[in-house]
Amino acid sequence: MEIFQANNVVKEFVGHVALSSVSISVKEASIFGLLGPNGAGKTTLIRIINQITAPDSGELFFEGRPIKADDIYQIGYLPEERGLYKKMKVGEQALYLAQLKGMSKKDALKNLKIWFEKFEIQAWWGKKVEELSKGMAQKVQFITTVIHQPKLLIFDEPFTGFDPINTNLIKNEILELKKNGTTIIFSTHNMSSVEEICDHIALLNQSKKILDGQIDQVKEKFKTNTFEVQYRGDTPDLEYRLGANFKVLEHDVNDRLKQMKVQFLNGNSNNELLKILMNQFEIVSFKEVIPSMNDVFIHVVEQNNLEILR
Repeated sequence: MEIFQANNVVKEFVGHVALSSVSISVKEASIFGLLGPNGAGKTTLIRIINQITAPDSGELFFEGRPIKADDIYQIGYLPEERGLYKKMKVGEQALYLAQLKGMSKKDALKNLKIWFEKFEIQAWWGKKVEELSKGMAQKVQFITTVIHQPKLLIFDEPFTGFDPINTNLIKNEILELKKNGTTIIFSTHNMSSVEEICDHIALLNQSKKILDGQIDQVKEKFKTNTFEVQYRGDTPDLEYRLGANFKVLEHDVNDRLKQMKVQFLNGNSNNELLKILMNQFEIVSFKEVIPSMNDVFIHVVEQNNLEILR
């Protein structure tokens, strides 16, 4: 079941189209990557989901029905630009924000204690936010985002300012939230994080959605029939020995164990390539090159920009 849907959402500002008929569908208990270069429209769509601003046209659905004002209590939002009050004490502020989200003081204190212990930050309770490092403050804001156990969480660049250890900590907490049934919309420029945790992505560029799909299916779609081969043996006239149906993209012969990347053309099969190679060399390893999400992102955005210019 979809917990959130946006159908043909349009949003314009003075002299600027931010979203042009954008539609997305986010399934329950999944992590949905909302991707795109700066200015693509991601933040505008996130603000519309949070009812910070309204679309000019289009439909929004939450749990299968038109979204309502009080659905905001079922949504948690961690913006890229953090917004804690620097002069307030950490515990006082966390308690205040939890109550703003509809929690009783008793429940808020109970849940905050659990999270502060989990992150080992009990000693920060009485400190002012301005005394904390950026990473420490981000931990506090992460807690205040998830404390009311919303059904839908929206994280905009949640790992900004974290060292690798704390990035891994937050990443594991996000995965645990998903495991427990929370749905997450995850916006980032870090494509390695997208590959690690997202189930589905939508890619926006210049106000439009230009790609949508499950991670594995998206990567499969953009394969280039390229294989990475490690082998032993002499390599004179490599192109001639492989034949016209194959193109050598990279070839490294500096080490005893040689490597190359070969792309096969005209719809040839990997079995055909492997058969040819085995007749020529001692094959040590043979694997298909699957594009990374970073490769896909760059390729699709660049192609879309070229199409817009034509």
